[in-house]
Amino acid sequence: MKLSIIVPVYNTAGYIDKCVQSLLSQPIPDYEIILVNDGSVDSSLSILQRYLDRYPEKIEIIDTENGGQGRARNLALESAQGEYIGFADSDDWVAPDMFARLLAAAEAENADIAVCDSWCVTGEEQTVQPGRPYDNDLSAAGPVWNKIFRRSLIGNIRFPEGVWYEDFAFSAKLLFLSKKTVFLSEPLYYYRASHPSTMRNQNALKNLDILTVMDDVAAFAGEERKADMEFYIINHILLDAIRRVSMQDSLDKKKVIQALRSYVQEHIPDLNSCKAYRGESRNRRIIMSLNYHGKENISRLILKAKNSL
Repeated sequence: MKLSIIVPVYNTAGYIDKCVQSLLSQPIPDYEIILVNDGSVDSSLSILQRYLDRYPEKIEIIDTENGGQGRARNLALESAQGEYIGFADSDDWVAPDMFARLLAAAEAENADIAVCDSWCVTGEEQTVQPGRPYDNDLSAAGPVWNKIFRRSLIGNIRFPEGVWYEDFAFSAKLLFLSKKTVFLSEPLYYYRASHPSTMRNQNALKNLDILTVMDDVAAFAGEERKADMEFYIINHILLDAIRRVSMQDSLDKKKVIQALRSYVQEHIPDLNSCKAYRGESRNRRIIMSLNYHGKENISRLILKAKNSL
C-alpha cells in the first residue's frame, strides 16, 4: 500500500464531511484513510460510520476514549500499512490531489519526507500560509498535516501524549533523521483558522509544554545537533511561543513569558553569538531580540502594525 492518511476526530461533526470527501478524492490507486474517533460526544462517529459503510475498502475507523490528538495518531500508526504516512485534521480539508502530488514528489526524489504549503482559512477568506522559506530543512518542523513521512523512517517514533506541541516533537525528530526532504511551494492544505486549536487557545500555562517538548527533542538530537536545537529554540520559543502568549488575555501571561524567555537565555546566553540567530532575516532578528530582552510589548505592537514578519 502506497499511503496511509491518519485523521484524529473529536467533536467535528460540522466539518468532517468536507475533510473526508477531500481525502477520498485523491487519485492514488492504493491508499487507506484511518479515522480515529477520539471520544467524540457529538454525531462525529455516526458520520464516520456512514463513510465506512460506503467505502469499506478505503476507510478504517478506530473508536477510542478521549486521549488527545497525540494518542489518537499513535493508535493509528500501529495499524497503518502505507509506505508513506500522511495526516489531516478533521476540521480542515486538502486539495483534490495534495497527497498524490506529495507522494509523486517523494517517490521521484526517493525522499523520506515531502512538504507542501497551506492555505489559512478564516471565514470566507483564504490566505497563503507558506510559513518561512525552506532554506533550512528544519524550518519545516511544526504541523504534520502538510507532510508525508516514509513509514520506515518513523519506526518507533511516536507523538508525545498529554502535551501541546506534539506535532513539533514528531516532525522535528523525523526531520533530523531524514536523508532527503522535498518541498512543494504550493498551498495544497486548507487550515481552518476559525476553529479552536493549540495555536489560538487562551490557556497561557499550557504553552509551557513547548519547554518539555523541546527538552525531549534535544535529548533525541544529541549534543552534536546543538546548533540545530538553537535554531528550533529561537524560532519556536523566542519568536513563536512568546509572540503567541503576548497576544493572549490571560492572568498567567507575564510569568509564562518569563519562563519561556529564561529557557532561551539559559540555552543561548549570548544571542548575538548564536549562528542560527545571525542567519535570520533582519525583521525576525528585531522581534527575537526584543523578546529576548523582555520587550515583547514592543514586538507585539510592531507585529500588529505589520501583521506579519
